[in-house]
Amino acid sequence: MLWKLLVEYLRPHRPLLAAVVVFQLAQSIASLYLPTLNADIIDQGVARGDTGYILSTGSVMLLITLVQIACAVVAVYFGAKAAMGLGRDLRGAIFERVGQFSEQEVTRFGAPSLITRSTNDVQQVQQLVLMSATLMVAAPMLSIGGVIMAIRQDAQLSWLIAVCVPVLLIAVGLIVTRMVPLFRKMQARIDTVNRVLREQLTGIRVVRAFVREDMETERFAGANADVTDVALRAGRLMALMFPTVMLILNVSSVAVIWFGAFRIEDGSMQVGTLIAFLSYLMQILMSVMMATFMAVMIPRASVSADRIGEVLGTSSSVLPPEHPVTSAVRRGELEMRDVGFAYPGADQPVLAGINFTARAGQTTAIIGSTGSGKTTLVNLMPRLFDVTSGAVLMDGVDIRDLDPDLLWGHIGLVPQRPYLFSGTVRSNLLYGNPDATEEELWTALEIAQARDFVEQMEEGLDAPISQGGTNVSGGQRQRLAIARALVKRPELYIFDDSFSSLDTGTDARLRQALKRNIAGATMVIIAQRVSSIVDADQILVLDDGRIVAQGAHHELLETSETYREIVSSQLAAEETV
Repeated sequence: MLWKLLVEYLRPHRPLLAAVVVFQLAQSIASLYLPTLNADIIDQGVARGDTGYILSTGSVMLLITLVQIACAVVAVYFGAKAAMGLGRDLRGAIFERVGQFSEQEVTRFGAPSLITRSTNDVQQVQQLVLMSATLMVAAPMLSIGGVIMAIRQDAQLSWLIAVCVPVLLIAVGLIVTRMVPLFRKMQARIDTVNRVLREQLTGIRVVRAFVREDMETERFAGANADVTDVALRAGRLMALMFPTVMLILNVSSVAVIWFGAFRIEDGSMQVGTLIAFLSYLMQILMSVMMATFMAVMIPRASVSADRIGEVLGTSSSVLPPEHPVTSAVRRGELEMRDVGFAYPGADQPVLAGINFTARAGQTTAIIGSTGSGKTTLVNLMPRLFDVTSGAVLMDGVDIRDLDPDLLWGHIGLVPQRPYLFSGTVRSNLLYGNPDATEEELWTALEIAQARDFVEQMEEGLDAPISQGGTNVSGGQRQRLAIARALVKRPELYIFDDSFSSLDTGTDARLRQALKRNIAGATMVIIAQRVSSIVDADQILVLDDGRIVAQGAHHELLETSETYREIVSSQLAAEETV
């Protein structure tokens, strides 16, 4: 998967990589030529006392060194640019793919894991590319060139290369093979730390309300200790690698000097040649050592690439139509025909035999006990899930045949848990319609019963909103979410238990304002509170995934025992008459 990922996502950066190869090649050639010039200075200049030769050859060496430095700088620059471009493209691809996921895929991976895959995992692959561009390209060039140049200097000592290099490769290989499973565990445990930390930050109020700080501290400490344990084990192996490489490097140097001294003694080798041979051997071994950096990084990058590839290779269970309907009558009429839905692997369906029509200009309310399937039913309307049987129709067209953007353009959804983005009141409202005027924003706020508290904010529409809307109350957050949907002016409004955090007075005023201002639109209200739906044109009573009763409030009081039980549990005796 690592190779496949690199081939695919480095394709746009091939010119940069070609430049890296060219400049690394120039740098390597310069590095290989310097020891030979150094040997010439020692054997011909110093030995003969020829100062002119020393100065001229030294000047050439200085020039070559400057060229070598310039090539190295340019190669690193282009390599870094290619690596950063790869990271940008991978993050963009993951973000785009996750944006196409249905709730099913998001739940399967989990938000903490998806965050880790788009940040930490991408960083590992990106770092590998950067190191490859700066080290891995030069390493084989220096290794092969060093072997050739060392043999040219003295072929009889070249047997040392044949011994040292395999020993180094075997030692490094044994260490790396033990590191691969540790890196795989490390990434999985980083996911766990992210999950625990995200839960604690999101649920900090619950933790404090139940005085569970100590328990949560222990839970995080356990997850943190698991990561630390794996990291220490991997770190010990990594720490073992470099002393091993240096040991082999120094033993090789001693061996060259030892055997080279005998050849100098019998006159078959000059001092400059020995120094050049030693330099080439060091270049070869240093190249192998540079490759060990890659050997350390490749296993972890490979694990990260597998995790990234898993996300990119997962298709959404909600597939766009091959030949989408791109235009339709915009009435906002919603119909469900014998709809059923079951989660993958579930023994029983969550919904079965759902039939109703929500007409334009009417309010359709859905009520039922906890676990009756209300939220699942809401998720089917904007096609967050696909039905497993039956069909959901928008203006007479199966939503599976509609262009997704057209479908979502029809719908204004206010979720059960309203979410506001970091920014301002204005930026959150403009999320519904970027072209909305200031007057339209204030009108939406007025309908949503949010104008008063927004006007009381020091900066009004430009008042800051923190991530998730945590700097406003639950009721204010809910009303801002309703205003955001109103700014969009869709044909179909879906309120998923959106009035539960409002007091009864605000709830009543809001419903009256909605009735006056969006009278021509279709409204679907999911509710727990009967008082929020008594004026609905039709009420669907949901129980155990089925519609057990349907009608207006006064009709259901006479015909539905389930509805009467819900009403009697919520309203006072005089309100049920």
